Amino acid sequence: MSIKLPPGPRFSLLQTALYARDPYRYLIETQRKYGDPFTIPALNGTLIVTGTPAYVQQIFSADPDTYLPFGASTIEPVVGPNSVFLVSGARHRRERKLLTPPLHGARMRAYGETIRQATMTAMASWREGQPFVMQTTTQWISLEVILRAVFGVQGDERIAAFRAAIIELVAAAVPSLLFFTWLRRPWGGLSPYNRYLKAHDATVALILGEIAARRARTDEPREDILSLLLSARDEAGEGMKDVELRDELMGLLFAGHETTGVALAWACYWLHRHPAALDRLRAEVDALGDDPEPDTIAKLPYLDAVCDETLRLHPIVPDVPRMLARPLELGGYTLGPPYGVDAATTLVHRREDLYPEPQSFRPERFLERRFTPFEFIPFGGGHRRCIGAAFATYELKIVLATFLRHAHLELAEPGEVLPARRNVVLGPATGVRMRLRERRVQRSAA
Repeated sequence: MSIKLPPGPRFSLLQTALYARDPYRYLIETQRKYGDPFTIPALNGTLIVTGTPAYVQQIFSADPDTYLPFGASTIEPVVGPNSVFLVSGARHRRERKLLTPPLHGARMRAYGETIRQATMTAMASWREGQPFVMQTTTQWISLEVILRAVFGVQGDERIAAFRAAIIELVAAAVPSLLFFTWLRRPWGGLSPYNRYLKAHDATVALILGEIAARRARTDEPREDILSLLLSARDEAGEGMKDVELRDELMGLLFAGHETTGVALAWACYWLHRHPAALDRLRAEVDALGDDPEPDTIAKLPYLDAVCDETLRLHPIVPDVPRMLARPLELGGYTLGPPYGVDAATTLVHRREDLYPEPQSFRPERFLERRFTPFEFIPFGGGHRRCIGAAFATYELKIVLATFLRHAHLELAEPGEVLPARRNVVLGPATGVRMRLRERRVQRSAA
C-alpha cells in the first residue's frame, strides 16, 4: 500500500545541497511555500518535516522503538558505529543509561571550577583595545573543558597533542564529506577525504592510548567523564568496551566542541547589541559577590533566560530527524518506513504565536512564561534528546558569567552578523569580532 505524503519540493540532490548550505533559511522558505507538515527528499532519505508543537509532541512522545537513527551514513565516519547517536533499541537504552550519570547532577557540577579556570586562561590573552574573534576564544575554552573534564587528559605536552589533533580533525570534517558520501574516495591521495582520514586516525589513536593508560591505572581516583565511564556497569555487570568508549568520546567531542563555542559567541554578540540586557545580566552576576560558587551562578534566572534566548535564535541543531521503523500518525498523515519524520527546531523557535517578534533577542520572554518540551527544543526531545544538554547549558552559564565579572567588552563589528556554514555546524559568519575595553578589578583582589 502506498503512503500519501505531504506536499514538498523535488530532486533530492538539489534539496540536500540547499539544506547543507543554510538549513535555517531552507526550512523556513520550504515551510512558507508548502505548509506544515511538508516533505523533503534528501540523499539519505525522505523526511516529513514539521514545526508545529502538537506534531512535534507526536514525534517525541512515540514509543522509542518507532524509530531508527536517520542518516547514519552521514555521521558514522565522524562518531563511529558504536556511538549512542547510531545505535537503537535495547543497545541505545543501555548506552544512554551508562552515559547519563557523569553528565548530570552533582557529577556535572564538579566541573564548574575547570570551566571557570579555562575561561580565565583564555581571557588572559586579550589585550585592551585590540580586536579578537570571540568564537576563537570560546572554542578554545570548549576544547579545554573537553580535554580536562571529559577526556581527563593530564600534562601540558599531551594536552597540546590532543588539541592539535582535534583542531585538524574539525578543520578536515568539511560538510561536503558528510552530506555527499560519494566524495569519500581516496582519488590517488588528493581527495579531502584523505586529510580527514589522517586526522581522524590520529585523534582515535590518542583516545585509545588514553583509554589503555587509564585501564592500566585503575587505582588512581579520577573524576573526569572517561574515568567514570570506565567504571560504569550495566545491569548485567558489563562495562563498556574500548571501541564503545572510543565512539562515545568522539560523539561527545563533536557534539560539544564547536556547538558550545558557537552558542557562546552568539550570546556575546546579542548581549553587546542590547546594552539593557547586558547591564541587567551583569548586575545579576555582580550581586552574588566576589567569588560565587559555579553552582550558584548556574541558578541565576536572567542568565538562564539569556542562554535560552540564544539557543532559541540559534539552536544547536536546526532540526531533529528520525527514521521510521513502524507506522506513525502525524498531522493527519499515516506514515511509515522507508520514510522519516523531522521536528524542525528552527521552525518551532520562529513561531509568532509562541515567540512574538521571533527575530528579536528578548530574554525576558523566558521569564514571562514557561514553554513546553515541544515548544522549546534546542536539544531535541524524547528518548534521543541530546545527552549532553545539561552539561552544555551549565558551561554556557559559567563562561558567560566569568566574562561579565572580569571584563568590559564591546563589539568590533561594522554591521549585522549573519549565520554561515562553519564546518560541521552553522555559526556567526565572522566569528563575532570583539574588543576588550577594560578589565574589571574584583574587590577581593584589592
